[in-house]
Amino acid sequence: MPITFDSALGIHADTLRLRGQRAEVLATNLANVDTPNYKARDFDFQDALKAASISTSQPGQLKATNSKHFSTSDSNPLPTALLYRQAFQDSFDGNTVDEQIEQSQFMQNSIQYQASLDFLGDKFKGLRAAIRGE
Repeated sequence: MPITFDSALGIHADTLRLRGQRAEVLATNLANVDTPNYKARDFDFQDALKAASISTSQPGQLKATNSKHFSTSDSNPLPTALLYRQAFQDSFDGNTVDEQIEQSQFMQNSIQYQASLDFLGDKFKGLRAAIRGE
């Protein structure tokens, strides 16, 4: 039975991709902390991970049958929709970004991103040792 990267790396590759996308969403929130009427966004990581694991486990890509069809090769689509974060305190300008919460979420996501990188690195070390026969 051949070993594929999907089976060898497991869920860690999807986790890393989703952590990177979540970092982008949280950074966008932080960048718009002073923008009037900006609504803070985020996504449920567990739901996104479930959706990503389902979409990668089901083979079959859409095929364009006409040259005018849109491309289906979106580089990193989010498997779930972005949600609006509930504001804890109303603001006068309608902005729902709480800078301290966003920074906290960003740092927590960064730590989890690093942990995913470590897990993925360990998987590659294990594969390398298996190939070398160590």
